[in-house]
Amino acid sequence: MTILADVRSRTRGWHRPSALAAATLGVVAVLCVAAMLLDQRTLEGAPIWAKPFKFAVSGALYFLTWSWLVSLLPRFRRTANGLTNFLVLIFAAEYVLLVVQAARGRASHFNNATALDAGIYSVMAKMIIGLWVATFALTVLVMVTKVEDRASFWAVRAGAVVSLVGISLGVLMTSPTARQLAQWQTGGKPDMVGAHTVGLADGGPGLPILGWSTVAGDLRIPHFVGMHALQALPLLALALAALAPRFARLRDDVAGTVRARLVLVGAAGYAGLTALVTWQALRAQSIVHPDALTLGAFAVLVAGAGLGSWAAVRVR
Repeated sequence: MTILADVRSRTRGWHRPSALAAATLGVVAVLCVAAMLLDQRTLEGAPIWAKPFKFAVSGALYFLTWSWLVSLLPRFRRTANGLTNFLVLIFAAEYVLLVVQAARGRASHFNNATALDAGIYSVMAKMIIGLWVATFALTVLVMVTKVEDRASFWAVRAGAVVSLVGISLGVLMTSPTARQLAQWQTGGKPDMVGAHTVGLADGGPGLPILGWSTVAGDLRIPHFVGMHALQALPLLALALAALAPRFARLRDDVAGTVRARLVLVGAAGYAGLTALVTWQALRAQSIVHPDALTLGAFAVLVAGAGLGSWAAVRVR
């Protein structure tokens, strides 16, 4: 069997429109890399095509995961298919607007500079609300999905819930900053309403491609970390299943009790990490310059995950 045929056989029951969306966004991500090489324009210190690239990669992972998750549903498949089709359409429309703004050299989010910019952002904001509602409904359906393997059972549920929380954290970026509020109070009109940087204005020094601030807090980090629990926790369950043939404790019974415990520990640790980077960002602290308090909290989190993992393996 060829590699392509093997992939087709494994993914035959997956939700096709979202799988196609994931593949398309993968191609678009490559095109965005080419655009960054050819178009040297920047916006707020970052390459103009970096944001479309990040959204394409994130969207590809999002739709690939939901394409698989929908295939697990024993009931409500038609409802899930309809919701996922809606997600594909609304994300595609939002992404087109994001690319249009990038091509114009304009910010897509929080932009209130002109009537056109404000109108585009308003439409995108409504689309994001629709995307959240559809994701919430799909998460509820996942919560009633029966999965025989207990590790996968908990990975799917915890991943969907933490991911929904991560998506919800995006609302923290929509509140006007103190400077923007001051402009309104003095009769002015701020060009931007909302920001992802805490402590400084958007557009300062940031990590390559990701753009996360290296001098202040950045609310995009908890949004990103939380959202991708949808991939991280199922991948943890998959890794544990792959290691089971080599380690007896990971195959202690058919249901995989030890692996399920480890997934729950991983889920708690991941949720804790999401909370930690949210707290760090809200304190106007850069991800690359944590203070002693942040490092101490991280050490407690790592120690807790380590002790939890040890107990999960040792307790019979």
